[in-house]
Amino acid sequence: MWTVEEPLFLLFLALVIPGVFFSHYYRRRGGVIPYPLGIWQGETFAGGSRVVSLVLVFTSLLFWAGVVILIFALAGPIRVTKEPVYLSRGMDILFVLDESPSMASRDFRPHNRFETARELISQFLERRENDAVGLVTFSSEAALRVPPTVNYGAFRSRVEQLELMTLGDSTSLGMGIAVAVLHLQDSRAAEQIIILLTDGDSNSGEISPLAAARIAAEMGIRIYAVGVGSAGTVPLEYSDPATGRTYRGQYDSGYNEELLTEIASLTGGMYFSAPSPGALDQVLRSIDSLETTEKRILIKARTTAQHRLFIMAGFLLVLLSFILRKVFLREAL
Repeated sequence: MWTVEEPLFLLFLALVIPGVFFSHYYRRRGGVIPYPLGIWQGETFAGGSRVVSLVLVFTSLLFWAGVVILIFALAGPIRVTKEPVYLSRGMDILFVLDESPSMASRDFRPHNRFETARELISQFLERRENDAVGLVTFSSEAALRVPPTVNYGAFRSRVEQLELMTLGDSTSLGMGIAVAVLHLQDSRAAEQIIILLTDGDSNSGEISPLAAARIAAEMGIRIYAVGVGSAGTVPLEYSDPATGRTYRGQYDSGYNEELLTEIASLTGGMYFSAPSPGALDQVLRSIDSLETTEKRILIKARTTAQHRLFIMAGFLLVLLSFILRKVFLREAL
């Protein structure tokens, strides 16, 4: 937002109109020399060229525009920016995303399940403020990809770089939950939640999903379990990062709804089924509306003086006007 510190100086703008009138339209301003040509019988004097007239009009516009800008500079223009300062901490949210080969199923057109989940996770951030958001991915192993942060730009950048099967080719659901719980145990936020996104059943890992869920419950961490994908036979296409080979085929899709429901209920969370991209988007919106905290915000206003910019612009316009008159009209300035 722009404003001025000394608005009374803007009253000088009222002098611009009479200044233009007396400089260019007043008959006795001294710019025209009268000649007694009433009895002249010969040829009249030729008028000035159109180019000269255009230069005269253009330079006049430059001059008066510069004057107006300099008046604004006198008024002390400033730019005011408002920044929210949060007086209370938000919640900690950790996404736990399945990156096993089945997430390459192409029933989430135009993308596969994994790419759609990445995109919707990024969109989820647009509806949050001052909440630290992190990301864990898992397949055979699990790893923290982004620690809880309020730097949403850095989070999105890291999410865009994620690939399938960088941690193996099986599904270790318990490891994914356990790694997320481990990185939330020292959290000082009033609320901690885990959003689990998976399309399969747990088939590997040293920690069972229910054991990890019980640990989360003891720490007061809620888990929202989301089953991603449609049931039945779906097309599958993925590239193995270890060999670079591309695999295509059909996949008998399905996930253990009973297990996901029990994981969520143990921690006081909820289970959702997301058989399509629209359903997954709606699930994340529902979780967003369920998880809200009271926020105390102080709005801090910061002002930045802009008068130098106006002074330079006004001075350059006035100077350009004089230079053009000197060069093209050869006026004695």
